Amino acid sequence: MEKLNVCLLNDSFPPAIDGVANAVTNYANIITHELGKATVVTPYYPNADDSPYDFPIVRYPSIDVTKLVGYRAGWPFDAKLLDQLASPGFDIIHSHCPIASSMIARSLREEIDAPIVFTYHTKFDIDIANAVKNKLVRAEATNLLVENISSADEVWVVSHGAGENLKSLGYKGDYIVMPNGVDFPKGRVSEEEVSAACAGYDLPEGVPVFLFVGRMMWYKGLRITLDALKQLDEAGIDFRMVMIGGGGDKDDVVAYAAQLGLDKKVIFVDPIHDRNVIRAWYCRADLFLFPSTFDTNGLVVREAAACALGSVLVAGSCAAEDVEDGKSGLLIEENADSMAAVLKKVCGNFDLMKQIGQGAQDNLYMSWEASVKNAYARYEIVIDNYRHGLYPKHRTMTDEFFRQTAKALEFRAEMLSLRSELESRRDEHHEKMIENREKMIDRIDKLITNLDRPDRFL
Repeated sequence: MEKLNVCLLNDSFPPAIDGVANAVTNYANIITHELGKATVVTPYYPNADDSPYDFPIVRYPSIDVTKLVGYRAGWPFDAKLLDQLASPGFDIIHSHCPIASSMIARSLREEIDAPIVFTYHTKFDIDIANAVKNKLVRAEATNLLVENISSADEVWVVSHGAGENLKSLGYKGDYIVMPNGVDFPKGRVSEEEVSAACAGYDLPEGVPVFLFVGRMMWYKGLRITLDALKQLDEAGIDFRMVMIGGGGDKDDVVAYAAQLGLDKKVIFVDPIHDRNVIRAWYCRADLFLFPSTFDTNGLVVREAAACALGSVLVAGSCAAEDVEDGKSGLLIEENADSMAAVLKKVCGNFDLMKQIGQGAQDNLYMSWEASVKNAYARYEIVIDNYRHGLYPKHRTMTDEFFRQTAKALEFRAEMLSLRSELESRRDEHHEKMIENREKMIDRIDKLITNLDRPDRFL
């Protein structure tokens, strides 16, 4: 296998944590240690510590929009960035986000004549709808997103459902399903590690433990889960629900659980960044509750499967792809009544829940190493296709617009810097003039004082 030099672009990367940032981190690690070379290009974050990573990380200017969308937005109009990225001699450009990352990828392709692969991880139409309320602006944002994706030489999706969602946005091209992997090894951790991770929490033996790990956002089906658990509570069924993570809706989710009278049975845990501790929680739970129709791949479902933990999922959702009801997971309709009915059936049957977990481990698990090696093998095909002119030309006025805009903004920044420098020098000169004038006045005062004392000369 040829050693390739890969440019990985994404709008999020640690310290920003999400599924796509995790994917890019695993791509970069595995390529660097086993396959070739990788460089990550991502927006600047204050106090980001990139020293632990064995691969180069190039950070470019960003804007703080965390209150709006939860992230810093990359500022792609930086001509110096393109000069910096042109020198390493990348063989392929892989964008994982259709916004700033793909804008940079398009401009970089013009500079180095290398193909772009784009991976569609997330249902961006939902994120856009949450962030942009004006319908006209939302439509324009979606059009830009689709245009950026369409500009790639090859488009990958993490599931068939993700591909269909992409088509629904107006994308008209082809795509290849390239599933993400899991950075957990297959198997359970020791009971000692489980006990240490869960120490101090009210988790009685013999009481089923349900689990959720991820961003606390309503669109992940959290209301369905809480309403279903309310029905179990009213039926006199004891349980514990552990919800690990943060997110924009967390305060509302906590308040809603309390409103339902579930605050003693639903345990909220802050985000955990230690992957071994997260793995221990997967091993402690009996079922993973994930009625989300938002997620395109449901990586957490695969993480649970690695630990032999089965999931309750909405039939037909992306997260439920490849799941066989009753064997490698439990499928429900997208409502609380359906979830409650399934949970009531299996709640007391620990053997069945364990059996389903084993089925999930046997049939759903894929390591990141296997996933990235599949992608890397495809890189070689993409590069070969590109060199032989098998992809349509994507060089458009939009690409030129990006480059010219970057140069114009850079020129403007230089002019502003020059103006600031001139103003600073002017201010310094003015201050110096005032200082000299004050010194002169002081000398004159002293002279006058001396003139008023003729005895000095006697």
